[in-house]
Amino acid sequence: MHTDNVNLRPAPDPELQTIAGYVSAPLAARDEALDAARICLMDALACAFQALADPLCTKLLGPVVPGTIVPHGARVPGTSFVLDPVKAAFDTSALVRWLDFSDTWWAGGHPSDNIGAVLAPCDYLSRTRIAQGKPPLLMRDVLIGLIKAYEIHGVLSSGNDMDAAQIGLCSTLLVKIASTAVATGLFGGSTDEIVNALSNAFVDGHSLNIYRKDRHAGTRKCWAAGDAASRGVQLALIALRGEMGYPSALSAKTWGFRDVLYKGRAFNLPRPFDTHVVENIQFKISYPAQRHTQTAAECAVRLHPQVRERLAGIEKVVLTTHKKARDMVTATGPLPTPAARDHSLQYVVAIGLIHGNITTESYEDAVAADPMIDALRSRMVVQEDPLYTEGYYDLSRRSNANAIEVFFKDGSRTPKVEVEYLLGDVRRRNEGLPLLERKFHTSLARVLAPKRQAAIAALLADRQHLEATPVHEFMDMLIV
Repeated sequence: MHTDNVNLRPAPDPELQTIAGYVSAPLAARDEALDAARICLMDALACAFQALADPLCTKLLGPVVPGTIVPHGARVPGTSFVLDPVKAAFDTSALVRWLDFSDTWWAGGHPSDNIGAVLAPCDYLSRTRIAQGKPPLLMRDVLIGLIKAYEIHGVLSSGNDMDAAQIGLCSTLLVKIASTAVATGLFGGSTDEIVNALSNAFVDGHSLNIYRKDRHAGTRKCWAAGDAASRGVQLALIALRGEMGYPSALSAKTWGFRDVLYKGRAFNLPRPFDTHVVENIQFKISYPAQRHTQTAAECAVRLHPQVRERLAGIEKVVLTTHKKARDMVTATGPLPTPAARDHSLQYVVAIGLIHGNITTESYEDAVAADPMIDALRSRMVVQEDPLYTEGYYDLSRRSNANAIEVFFKDGSRTPKVEVEYLLGDVRRRNEGLPLLERKFHTSLARVLAPKRQAAIAALLADRQHLEATPVHEFMDMLIV
């Protein structure tokens, strides 16, 4: 006789329980982690304020239905919008990620993609609590939320390769997971409610990686993070209304995430959750470009003085890189959009060699029309150095090495210029931090008056003061 109870729901998958437990537990964050979170917030705002100059980005901002009024709504940096926390999360994270100038993790992804799912709920909750006569949330709550979101995103990225060719999913799936967990916790969800929300995040359909690849690349790669963060906030709110979860969302045979979308692989948590990711985050300080091209960009800019008067005499440019960069960002042939260009190692290097700098405008059609760019690209040879690949995958090194050597038709050549770690790596923090602060000040100056710039900069420079500031007061400083 068959006696199995097919309706007996299993215990939640251990991965769901582990993530939910980390979010639910108080975090005894070290000063180093809180300082790192402060810097991450500063850099994210810098990226957001720069993106406000792009009409392709700003057309996506604002209420879904024009004229919608949201009592106690959340603000979006650099705008006058007052939105529900779901749409505010979309707008904020889309701004932060739009120019591909935001921080990055050595294993992939941009943990700052989750910032919308922290700032928007905290702002909304702070305003709601004030209206109810309760104490507001403080910016310390934001910093703790950022630390947790960064940690979940980075640890999952370190153990799972969502955007591998065999899988084909966009890595913003991990944004959705981290944002869902942290947003549910911020809204006051219990551990069980976080598990329910997380399970629904895994059950969701997930974005394909097509909009990041070669000639298919398009602007969705700029707002995919906003989409993922906002979905995380939405799933959090659904769970808090008592909606059920699916405890075996990962492990269920045939129908679970592993079998349907992950080729039967285990979904890995390679290390315990703590504050490691935010303390070791990598910033894009000088060049808005895909992370694997960052050190190559620096090499090209260093070589610019030696080649700028000899561009027509270049016979070949040898780019030495690691396997991940060779596979992900080596792009030949037409690059029809800015989104395709900033993910091309050869294009980034060509711009650096020709102009001695790389900016967001470097990817626009007016710049890309220069025939010298494609002429240089056609003369580039990309080769893998096994030692670079070894260093990239070595967890104790986590290097991102690139080197460039330029050969001329007259038989001469430049020195081989090599950079192992991008300027924003933790190993170059003393060198990079002053430039990161300059990036922040320059970005604020694009939108805000000098007095407001100075007030925001002073607050972000003083962590103790920042932590004690009500969230809604901080957000009010950022609106126009």
